[in-house]
Amino acid sequence: MNPRLDPLRQVRGVWVGVENAPVPAVASGHLALDRQLPGHGWPRGSLVEILTAAPGIGEVSLLLPALRRLAQEKRVAFVQPPFVPYAPSLAQSGLPLERVAWIDAAGDEAQWAAEQSLRSGAVSAVLYWGASVDPLDLRRLQLAAEASQALLFLFRPMSALAAPSTAAVRMALNPQNGKLRIDLLKARGGRPGVLQVDPFRRTAPPRASDFLAPATSPVRRAALT
Repeated sequence: MNPRLDPLRQVRGVWVGVENAPVPAVASGHLALDRQLPGHGWPRGSLVEILTAAPGIGEVSLLLPALRRLAQEKRVAFVQPPFVPYAPSLAQSGLPLERVAWIDAAGDEAQWAAEQSLRSGAVSAVLYWGASVDPLDLRRLQLAAEASQALLFLFRPMSALAAPSTAAVRMALNPQNGKLRIDLLKARGGRPGVLQVDPFRRTAPPRASDFLAPATSPVRRAALT
């Protein structure tokens, strides 16, 4: 404790925050990334914004270790993904399909579904592909995540880099030598910087179809309760 704050603690009506309060977080499964994230993991009840040059470069693979943990608690919802979630690969990766919900919506309906999923208390994480979200709606989504203590992973194109963001964590992903280069642009309570991780852990390069398949593929849809 800082002794210089002691006089303030004696004044009625003055609130002094807890110094160095731990940030509740879910380990990302990537040690190099955890070292730089607040709380050494994805901060619970937060908006995490992930910018990609194109969908299917490994963004879902990056999240899989955390999603496996989160699926043990509650459901994980995919909202407006660019491809249909590919059930066999998700199951093989260790995600129980009964804990995965695919919400087939678009535009304003998708945004509404993402917010309501968070507020429902039925999910531990929402993965939402929202190309254009205005600052007011972004704030609403952030507050919904905070209220439920669920994680919201918002995927946006790299063109949104200059847009304002209320995210606790903001990063840009790019493929690099069969791995992912992560530009950690913002990490509230963490350490922004540049790092490289290998979310694939295999010799073959990743494909978009590994976890997200074309719309003609069969998939099990799970409704939120």
